[in-house]
Amino acid sequence: MADLQSRTPLLSPERRRKGIYILPNLFTTAALFAGFYAIVQAMNGLFEQAAVAIFIAMVLDGLDGRVARLTRTQSAFGAEYDSLSDMVSFGVAPALIVYEWALKGMGKLGWMAAFIYCAGAALRLARFNTNIDVVDKRYFQGLPSPAAASLVAGLVWVMIDNGIAGPDVRWYACALTIFAGVTMVSNVLFYSGKEINLRRSVPFIVIIAIVLGFLLVSSYPQGVLFGVFLCYAASGYVLGVGRWLRRRRHPSGGDA
Repeated sequence: MADLQSRTPLLSPERRRKGIYILPNLFTTAALFAGFYAIVQAMNGLFEQAAVAIFIAMVLDGLDGRVARLTRTQSAFGAEYDSLSDMVSFGVAPALIVYEWALKGMGKLGWMAAFIYCAGAALRLARFNTNIDVVDKRYFQGLPSPAAASLVAGLVWVMIDNGIAGPDVRWYACALTIFAGVTMVSNVLFYSGKEINLRRSVPFIVIIAIVLGFLLVSSYPQGVLFGVFLCYAASGYVLGVGRWLRRRRHPSGGDA
């Protein structure tokens, strides 16, 4: 009896009382639900709804981290939960959607392209979690998984909106899927936007630009969103080439 009383509990009272923050994890759960919903719709052949669900998951994923920072409710649990949610919403779901929509009839090449994307998302998330404290906060190393997912889902959404069937553009879909998967695990740097301070005052022209941006997206969301993420995916390579050219012109000056 005394031996049982002297045993150390598996969880300390402090850790038991700490609990789980509801607000940021609520957004994470909503993003996970959107990713799962996208998978279900793709299995039912409703690819447009599946693509839209990926974009909804992207918005919710962007909110959970910002909400956690603004409310000071960051936690190790929330970080791990967010990564698992991202793997479903931005790894498995887009790979399944594009496979069912366009790659299914390509045999081994089709499912291999989908797997390259899925594996790229998993490796990207694992590398992000292990390098989070050692990389430059201004840049992402490799294409972020939400951007890669939006690139693939955007293609599906645009093609369906224009009445183009997946098998008719399967080679383009295959190339884009492999490109997104490889770019996620590349060393190409992409602007993160993390230094943007939402609490800082901005010129009035910035507000006007934001309003015009919303109007532009609302005018043709499929094409505008796909174009934005396509440009973002290309921006890392363009900036990389620019840095390489500067190093060649000024070998001793580095990136300055």
